[in-house]
Amino acid sequence: QVQLVESGGGLVQAGGSLRLSCAASGRTFSRYAMGWFRQAPGKEREFVAAISWTGGSTKYADSAKGRFTISRDNAKNTVYLQMNSLKPEDTAVYYCAGGSSSIYSDYSRYDSWGQGTQVTVSS
Repeated sequence: QVQLVESGGGLVQAGGSLRLSCAASGRTFSRYAMGWFRQAPGKEREFVAAISWTGGSTKYADSAKGRFTISRDNAKNTVYLQMNSLKPEDTAVYYCAGGSSSIYSDYSRYDSWGQGTQVTVSS
């Protein structure tokens, strides 16, 4: 498994931006697709975005398209999630996921998870 540590969460007003980071260590980071998921209170964990190991392919949930951008820097073993035009409904704990063979939206396809970082968007 790869060890993942998220950072960058916080409180922001609606319309604002945040950039989440996920630092990886352990198993070779650059060989695996990475993803971001989120979970709001009382709701199931849901897919947000994923990126291939090269960074050449990405996938987004409909709720993230046009507002969020996933990227990675394999030299730094880090994946990012740039979130713009944030809405109150984006409030959730955001989790970084790793170890997938492709850009799946199914969380069961990932075998490594971070501890999560809280994102709160106020109206």
